[in-house]
Amino acid sequence: MILLLAGTSDARELAVMIQHAGYDVTATVVTDHAAEQLRAAGIRTYVGRLDAFQLAELAKAEGAKVIVDASHPFAEEASKNAMQAAAEMDLPYIRYERRETAIASERVTFVDSYEEAADLAAEKGGVVMLTTGSKTLDIFAARLIGRPNVKVIARMLPRKDNLDKCERLGFSQEQIVMMQGPFTKELDRALYRHFGVTVVVTKESGKVGFVDEKIAAAEELGIDVIVIRRPRLAYGIVHHEFAGVLAALKERVPLPAG
Repeated sequence: MILLLAGTSDARELAVMIQHAGYDVTATVVTDHAAEQLRAAGIRTYVGRLDAFQLAELAKAEGAKVIVDASHPFAEEASKNAMQAAAEMDLPYIRYERRETAIASERVTFVDSYEEAADLAAEKGGVVMLTTGSKTLDIFAARLIGRPNVKVIARMLPRKDNLDKCERLGFSQEQIVMMQGPFTKELDRALYRHFGVTVVVTKESGKVGFVDEKIAAAEELGIDVIVIRRPRLAYGIVHHEFAGVLAALKERVPLPAG
């Protein structure tokens, strides 16, 4: 059995591919929506953020032979927990991570943290659109909401917990955009124009995260973009293609012949 952290849409595709290759797969996700998609494909799925101990216990209960970490590129704690659980259970750890996007634009400034991004956005001022999700929204709220030269627009997935968090942090209804991707350049451009955006804050989450579209739309409109770099962890070998993950699995847990 393969225990897979399925933190993204492409990770869920990977889980299905591994299952079709002949492996039993158990997945962990953080949203009910993701769980529904995997369960519909016949994959046993657990919902919730698991620490290293809980992951190790789950691996033991499920009889896992390998832990595949396909969590989001910015899910730093999830990856650390997966590596620790694998080490404690003496299991192979395989990392899958979508490729980074090659970004070359005069409109883009790279930063290394959410705090640095928020401070730079405050310095730039104007209408700041956040496309960084809800998890770190408090960092931006503390630095941007209430500043006389800044209006913040938060774009995120349409979930009740996200809306509750926005309201708790002081975002008004006019500052909240809840949408489910995929996002095209045309849609991003229309949103920027509608809100009069002057600064976009995003993460280097790869092509699957629609970073290219956000930046291309911003370039056309002369909008500055702040891009938060990925955290750098010592994963060991990282696979950027599904085929690489499957080959690594077959090497460590060969399928029965025939």
